[in-house]
Amino acid sequence: MKLREVFLLKEATIDLEESRLFYDLQEKGVGDFFFDCLISDLECLKFYSGTHSKRFGFYRMFSKRFPFAIYYEIDNDIVEVVAILDMRRDPSLIQSKLGRRKS
Repeated sequence: MKLREVFLLKEATIDLEESRLFYDLQEKGVGDFFFDCLISDLECLKFYSGTHSKRFGFYRMFSKRFPFAIYYEIDNDIVEVVAILDMRRDPSLIQSKLGRRKS
């Protein structure tokens, strides 16, 4: 197991914040819970990056508690998170978003 640094691209940070706001609109406090869960998932990438299957040209890790996927690339010892997307969306929309985010 190789320890890697994890960085989020600006677009992935925006994905995370927009999703947090969405869940807060559903019920107060759920957005913070969502955020904490996704941060925990992102921390796992330090240890387990590269073990996930690829989809649309990126590694894809599913969130443990929410229907979201974290798409990332690995460059040496750096994990670059390019997107954090809701898996309930149309796969062609997900593919389109990822196509615009090649790092």
